[in-house]
Amino acid sequence: MVVDAALIDLLVCPACRGAIEYKDRRHVIICTQCGRHYPVRDDIPVMLVEEATRPPARGSKQ
Repeated sequence: MVVDAALIDLLVCPACRGAIEYKDRRHVIICTQCGRHYPVRDDIPVMLVEEATRPPARGSKQ
């Protein structure tokens, strides 16, 4: 199962109100503006800022 495309069209990033993209294979929704990654659990988007992760900044060392 996948997240319904009509639902994705309605959602925005709760942190910055940016547009989002659904990455089915990774089970994640990514904000195209701030880069936050929101998990998708059991085909339900978890659009909570507290649940979001941010990828490391490019060029930063971990």
